Amino acid sequence: MKFIIGIGGVTNGGKTTLTNSLLKTLPNCCVVHQDDFFKKPDQIEVGEDGFRQWDVISALDMEAMVNTVKGWKENPVKFARSHGVSLSPEAEESDSGEKGIHILIIEGFLIYNYKPLIDAFDKCYYIAIPREECKRRRSTRSYTVPDPPGLFDGHVWPMYVKHRKEMESNCDTLEYLDGTTSTENIYNRVYESIQNSLLNKL
Repeated sequence: MKFIIGIGGVTNGGKTTLTNSLLKTLPNCCVVHQDDFFKKPDQIEVGEDGFRQWDVISALDMEAMVNTVKGWKENPVKFARSHGVSLSPEAEESDSGEKGIHILIIEGFLIYNYKPLIDAFDKCYYIAIPREECKRRRSTRSYTVPDPPGLFDGHVWPMYVKHRKEMESNCDTLEYLDGTTSTENIYNRVYESIQNSLLNKL
């Protein structure tokens, strides 16, 4: 059985923390990070707001991301092995992934804003945090390409608001998570929800 989980949400909301916790506890679990598909800085356009447009879908090679997901769907065992993921003995016996449960987590800030990806999800989670908390967390992070002054207020947050509205019209099965609660609390809620969904699918 193959099961695909989406973990979306605002920048610095806790997506990667949640993903890493789930990877440790879910069986035969692989991950695709949207951040791995950013285009090179010289391919990112400067918008009318004066900032490089990192927080839009065109900043990402979404076709390559969808192809990566397809690769997992075609052969989750091969995908897991090539990504250094250890498999259960039951899953190891099957080269094509017919035995056992195989889980893929797709994690990113715009995963519900690209139509060819939306249909892939069995479960969709979305972590939200208030604007000021998001700004505070973002200011403590160091990025490969540092944030220029005013980027959060002038580009990051306005794009988040725009994309969230778009996402809500694209995807009606989202489960919202409060990113201000403890990481343990978020993990427990999601883990339990996934277990229930898996039981229902068996």
